[in-house]
Amino acid sequence: MRTFKLLAVTITCSVLSITSFSSHAMDKYVESALIDVCKTSLKNNVVKFNKTVSSYNLPTKKVALKVMCNGDDIITFAEKHGAIKTAAQLERSIKHNVNIIDVAKVEKINVNFEL
Repeated sequence: MRTFKLLAVTITCSVLSITSFSSHAMDKYVESALIDVCKTSLKNNVVKFNKTVSSYNLPTKKVALKVMCNGDDIITFAEKHGAIKTAAQLERSIKHNVNIIDVAKVEKINVNFEL
């Protein structure tokens, strides 16, 4: 069952990188996975954050670049809530490789939830 869920998340995340969710409803499993990632980013525990991201088979770099939590990108979201270690980990994940990114082209996935 776990393998099936990981496969479903991997396929869904692949689709997420190709399509925009601006006019589409988000799959409930993907939404709950992203909410779990956002909530874990608040705990300022890098080990727990990495475990959560890995459990959903999500690359940390993609999470850092594309996930938005309650309207803020995940790095800013973590910083606003005092999770400096988690924010620093996410920043490091995107600074390993130097790439030129067309910011207007990058599509972000936003999830809103109650704290």
